[in-house]
Amino acid sequence: MALKGLDIFKLSPKKNCKECGSPTCMAFSMKVAQGAVSVDACPYFSEDAKAQLNEATAPPMKTIKVGAGDSEMVLGGETVLFRHEKTFVNKTRYAVSLCNCMDDAAIEAKLAEIPKVDYERIGERMFVEMVYVNYCADAGKEKYLDLVKKAEGLGRVLILGCTDPDVAKEALELVKAGKPVLNGANASNYEAMSAVATAAGVVLGVQGADANELYDTVAALEKLGNKNLLIDCGVNSVKEAYAIAVQFRKAAIKDSDRTCGYPSIVRVDQLAKGNAHLQAALVSLFTMKYGSIVVLEQMTYAEALPLYGLRQNVFTDPQKPMKVEPGIYPLNGADENSICVTTVDFALTYFVVSGELERSGVPLNLIINDAGGLSVLTSWAAGKFSAGSIAKFFQEQDIEGKLKSRKLIIPGKVAVLKGELEAKLPGWEIIIAPKEAVQLVKFMKDITA
Repeated sequence: MALKGLDIFKLSPKKNCKECGSPTCMAFSMKVAQGAVSVDACPYFSEDAKAQLNEATAPPMKTIKVGAGDSEMVLGGETVLFRHEKTFVNKTRYAVSLCNCMDDAAIEAKLAEIPKVDYERIGERMFVEMVYVNYCADAGKEKYLDLVKKAEGLGRVLILGCTDPDVAKEALELVKAGKPVLNGANASNYEAMSAVATAAGVVLGVQGADANELYDTVAALEKLGNKNLLIDCGVNSVKEAYAIAVQFRKAAIKDSDRTCGYPSIVRVDQLAKGNAHLQAALVSLFTMKYGSIVVLEQMTYAEALPLYGLRQNVFTDPQKPMKVEPGIYPLNGADENSICVTTVDFALTYFVVSGELERSGVPLNLIINDAGGLSVLTSWAAGKFSAGSIAKFFQEQDIEGKLKSRKLIIPGKVAVLKGELEAKLPGWEIIIAPKEAVQLVKFMKDITA
């Protein structure tokens, strides 16, 4: 249970030194209790007090890191069951599966297919972030180790699905620098697998015949001192995998059972093997309830476009607007003499509008105003995108000093601003754009013809 402000104050140094930025230790303690500031902001808390506070104020779900360098990803750390209660913290990651039981041609085709999905949506890169490499004993150890090396060449974070401690150890020796996940601890091998994972410094995935066995195995690993774990929801049935994902998350958050508080892996590739449509449906289900890593057999654009769009919506903080940095964005090789176009800083507006403007091929300077991350009509209604605010932004950014063009295109939905803008920006020709972004290509070509 999280500590209250008074509990934290009792452990504080009570110096009221203000070095933390708060006027008193009590005020600081209240901020720590609310999660607004870390206890590390106070230089005088003892290490014992910090350890006690960090444990008590840690999220009910443990935060786990996988991957290394630029590929490092954070899983878990969730504090709520539903996004509208606060926000989800660390997004679901998607993995594509490989197995040494596949024939060589199928393996090569899959390795070539994985990098093909790689695009940007609203400032976020959408691509296959992880590769699940499954070990089949019948296909042989050497083929598996060779497959692990090939998969590493994709530059993705690997998940090694292997229940044989000896084979797992050899595979980890090849790729441990990339901090992969070792998924294969169960009731019969958890001690050996824990030793292998701990020695390599990697996260260990835990499996069980059912929810009870899974819970007991996680508890046994915790007794060994290993809390760098992931929970495998199993492949018995969709119903059981869903029950484990939901029940473990609920037990961690609502019942404060930290043994259940680990990120999860869902093997959709096995739950709906060979059925791409069902796999896509299950990935969407477990993106919302509550897969930290979801594995599927393939990821083409047909699967990627809806799934990544869903994920981005689910894991966007509802309390924070999606916005881009205000400023001047030259497009299509624009210079200081190129025509100017302005709109708001709402991310979706920016990426839709800039995409259409780029398609027009017309050199232009896209001027993004600070409108609080709101859409055009919403910001206009709120007074954040008005003639006065646009004129003030132009002055603050010294637009007239940076650009020589005096032609400014404004969104068609706020055509009402034309007269007032001409008064507040003397010397500028204000042009009304179409109401829909899709019409911008023809519009830009026509006015510059």
